[in-house]
Amino acid sequence: MAAGQSGLFDSFRLFSSSDDKIQSEKPLLLPPPACVQVLPSEVSSSVKYTLEPVELCGLTLLKGRVSTQEVFQLSNSDLVPGKYEGGLKLWEGSLDLIKSLQLELQEGHLSLTGKRVLELGCGHGLPGIWMGIEGAAVIHFQDFNAEVLRCLTIPNVYANCLKKSRTLATDVREWNTDGKFQFFAGDWSEVHQILPYKWTNEKEQNCCPSLDQPVGYDIILMAETVYSLSALPHLYELIKKCLNRPNGVVYMAAKKHYFGVGGGSRRFLSLVEKDAVMVACLLAEVADGSSNVREVWKLHFK
Repeated sequence: MAAGQSGLFDSFRLFSSSDDKIQSEKPLLLPPPACVQVLPSEVSSSVKYTLEPVELCGLTLLKGRVSTQEVFQLSNSDLVPGKYEGGLKLWEGSLDLIKSLQLELQEGHLSLTGKRVLELGCGHGLPGIWMGIEGAAVIHFQDFNAEVLRCLTIPNVYANCLKKSRTLATDVREWNTDGKFQFFAGDWSEVHQILPYKWTNEKEQNCCPSLDQPVGYDIILMAETVYSLSALPHLYELIKKCLNRPNGVVYMAAKKHYFGVGGGSRRFLSLVEKDAVMVACLLAEVADGSSNVREVWKLHFK
């Protein structure tokens, strides 16, 4: 989960506190950070990174653990303008998404050969990493803050997909020279400008490309990205700008409701339904009592 629209997270609480007066302070409004491509050679060497195994239906993935204070170079402050600490946490939706993708692949509903994949709000990037392990041709990772990519996502990709230690991550010769893995930071309202696969204008979005000139990503992944009500329109517009037509699919894992911030899978789907150019089907519902009801949805163009 990673913030894609800066409005809600320009100012937020990193640590719990009994001091409630901070809740009444007016958030600092800052422009979103610049959209940039983060190169593997830019991986952080100053942040301590440790690996932990994650077991998923017979598959072992590795997830990194880093310090929020080190990543964002914090002092003892509760508020971090323009940063979103949630991108450093592995949320349940990422694991729900991988389980549903595994089932889709086993049942023949998902093919990864030659496919271009974009994971939005990637954080740890485990769903995109799983796609790489299973044979997707191109996997691009997007997160709101470049620090998350440098300190967490890139080392995770390196450990899982390239089977290299964190200390070798700066050797770009070890990376796939065809650019299988690429990383992009920026706000959902602007990041399409630097993504390699997208529709260039509204007129182009409304027609199908020729078979020898494919446009857009074949698969878009997102886990726990629909929590902010104010960010939903930007997220949805980004999907339409970047998803291949007519055969692209979106896999979305999210809680049904995010109490306190107004978002949730159903609020996002109401936006999709109102627009009437995409359809959605429910793949899984998780009600294990550990959190709000979680869902995994599959969306595609009509």
